[in-house]
Amino acid sequence: MLVKTRAIVLHSIKFKESQQIVDMLTEEQGRISFICHVSSSKKGKYKKQFFQPLTLLVVEYDYRSNSKLQHLQDIAIEFPYCSVPFDAFKLAISMFMAEFLLYATRDEQQNIPLFSYIHNSMRWLDGAVSSFSNFHLVFMMKLSLFLGFYPNLEDYHPGDIFDLRNACFSSLVPIHKDYVSSKESSLIALLMRLSYKTMHLYTMSREERNHCTEVILLYYRLHIPGFPELKSIDVLKSLFA
Repeated sequence: MLVKTRAIVLHSIKFKESQQIVDMLTEEQGRISFICHVSSSKKGKYKKQFFQPLTLLVVEYDYRSNSKLQHLQDIAIEFPYCSVPFDAFKLAISMFMAEFLLYATRDEQQNIPLFSYIHNSMRWLDGAVSSFSNFHLVFMMKLSLFLGFYPNLEDYHPGDIFDLRNACFSSLVPIHKDYVSSKESSLIALLMRLSYKTMHLYTMSREERNHCTEVILLYYRLHIPGFPELKSIDVLKSLFA
């Protein structure tokens, strides 16, 4: 079955001398892994820059349901970034998000709203001139809506704690330890209400932002089996004083 679809690169790894295995989130079929020959020559069809994390592509492939690795027939850049690869802050954010999405979307099949959210988010980041230091926080909290464990904001009242394990706000402290204080819970509720356009209205220190990142990652680890510690978080933590 020939499939043509938009795709977002999540991860690539070298395989043998001139091949790469590339994990992508596709609009039509969700997560797909490809194997392709990568050439360093100008005439080569598949170049390394196609497979940089979170590159937005249009791909065509002959889908074989009994194969774990699909073979690309054609590939093109769908939206060329103007700033993400050249801005150290945006590049660090995109590297973190790619690793985060590699595990957060691991078992996703077709989920067009999820794909559109990630796609539009990256285009917003590329076009942002300033005030994007909280981007990854808002992105991660909103993403949980498309994955099925977004908390109900209507349940939140000032003074509530956020139960990470049960994905809810509560006035009662649970018997387990996976919850955050009322002060931190108010911040989580605020992040859920913010958009990319309004997030600049709330400022955080580096320490607050890094702690909030850790809390959100713990939230994902509790809801997605096998979600690991992320290697790219140390670089992210050093940004945005």
